Amino acid sequence: MGALVLSQGGTFEPPGVDSFFLPPIFGEVTKPIVLVVLSAVIVGAYFLIATRNLKLVPGKAQFAAEYIYDFSRNTIARDQIGAQHFRPFIGLIFGLFTFILVNNLFGIIPLIQYPTMAKIGFPVALFLMVYVVIHTVGFRRHGFLGYFKHVMFPPGVPKPVYILLAPIEFLQKFLFQPVALAIRVFAAMFAGHLILLVFTLGGQYLLLEGSALLKPVSIVSFAFAILLTFAEALIQVLQAYIFAVLTANFIGAALAQDH
Repeated sequence: MGALVLSQGGTFEPPGVDSFFLPPIFGEVTKPIVLVVLSAVIVGAYFLIATRNLKLVPGKAQFAAEYIYDFSRNTIARDQIGAQHFRPFIGLIFGLFTFILVNNLFGIIPLIQYPTMAKIGFPVALFLMVYVVIHTVGFRRHGFLGYFKHVMFPPGVPKPVYILLAPIEFLQKFLFQPVALAIRVFAAMFAGHLILLVFTLGGQYLLLEGSALLKPVSIVSFAFAILLTFAEALIQVLQAYIFAVLTANFIGAALAQDH
């Protein structure tokens, strides 16, 4: 994006990729690293405190904790993996959903305002962990050669079609699906945060540096920033849900008897 020249001669340099590269706080420790650690502490502390004194009639904190756990356990893990195999993966799905959710919501929390999943390294680390889990359970379920057969040769397909279908299925299951899992949440958080920065900083610039005719436009820019913040909050929740759902779906597919 080029610079926007205003009537008073000043220039507005829109935020870009550089806005996501922050200087270290101390040593090699940056803000995203601190936020990732903080998110793990927040998730752990909240659920420990909310469930340490369980009551038959739950309070607000216990109710929220139970709802999130039930949602992760039943709506995501059991529905996607299957009632027979989902229990060993409850902790993984629950942890992914809550961890990603908190890190995404950091992007709209005042004074923090940085979605850590907008740094590609964090989604990649999560997808690598998920990648190992998916294919480990697949190899254990079907055996080494059996798993490749399960992935690459779906039943009911004419044999000549396998010449084209087998490599496509291999690339999809072992490359495209897991990579898309990481890119999806990264791209959503990166783009959403960048758009919020454009409207917020643009409104600030118009208010402080713009001419008398342009200053009222800053109100429109700030209004868009507020509306987009609510939309971004919805997207942040959805992206945490989608990551957890797809992870459970991939695990379920690896465990399934049929393709």
